[in-house]
Amino acid sequence: MNADKEKWILLIVLTVIWGSSFILIKKSLEHFNPYQVGALRVLIAGIILMPVAISKYKLFPKKHLKWLILAAFTGNFIPMFLFPIAETEVSSSVAGIINSMMPIFVIIVGALIWKFETTKRQIVGTMISFAGVCLLAFGGDGEGGKFKLIPILLLLLATLCYAVSTTTVKSKLMGVSSTILSAFVFSFVLFLPSLFALTCTGFFSTFSFNEDHMLGLMFVGLLSIFGTGLAMTLNYRLLKVSTPLFASTVTLLMPIVAIIWGFLDGEKLSILQFVGAGIIIGGLIFLRSKTKNKS
Repeated sequence: MNADKEKWILLIVLTVIWGSSFILIKKSLEHFNPYQVGALRVLIAGIILMPVAISKYKLFPKKHLKWLILAAFTGNFIPMFLFPIAETEVSSSVAGIINSMMPIFVIIVGALIWKFETTKRQIVGTMISFAGVCLLAFGGDGEGGKFKLIPILLLLLATLCYAVSTTTVKSKLMGVSSTILSAFVFSFVLFLPSLFALTCTGFFSTFSFNEDHMLGLMFVGLLSIFGTGLAMTLNYRLLKVSTPLFASTVTLLMPIVAIIWGFLDGEKLSILQFVGAGIIIGGLIFLRSKTKNKS
């Protein structure tokens, strides 16, 4: 399969998987606290990928260890906690929309750290999308216009972390295969930190095999297997056959999936938030339109 066709297939598959992650986080939060959801998400992925990591341990990129750690914590650890924490205050639809800011952060991080080229069009697009985020923050959630600045900031921080990870992987870790890279990240780098975090939440002392906890474990398991382990492997592959900016534009489509799931689950958005979502996506399309030939 040629790279151009493969990158579009990967983009579509990742859109469906990651776009569905927000509703799975919401459902998981009905059974566990946000810290347990985040830690379980990483830990389960590490357990599943452990056989691959052990069998390929000789390929561990020791000379790039610092970059592997940076990519792991910014892309696969910190955001796993920030999203559940934020979703205790905002809907899964809003979380999906905010995550669409990732291409903006990719441009900013790429320009500041990795000296990626930035155009005036991209800067204008960034400003347009930022205006949309402001409407989301001040537009309420369809329930009386409640102010939700803190969770919006947490979601933006998580999205920034994703951008740092994405640009780091593209710049420093392309010599490692996508499957092996995922296995090393979750099984070697993040396994113990996630286990420690889960222990600190009191999970092991309170967990029981009752219907509530088993149902929660099912939602977190789906989130971990598909939204974390499989999705990150596919994302690393997408980075190999495209650019960080193209890979990040999966977040342009994810809000559609997130909003559909949210609607089916009874979530509502205010009119201002619909406008804000449209402005965010419009700004992203604007900044993206003249970079297609570079992707």
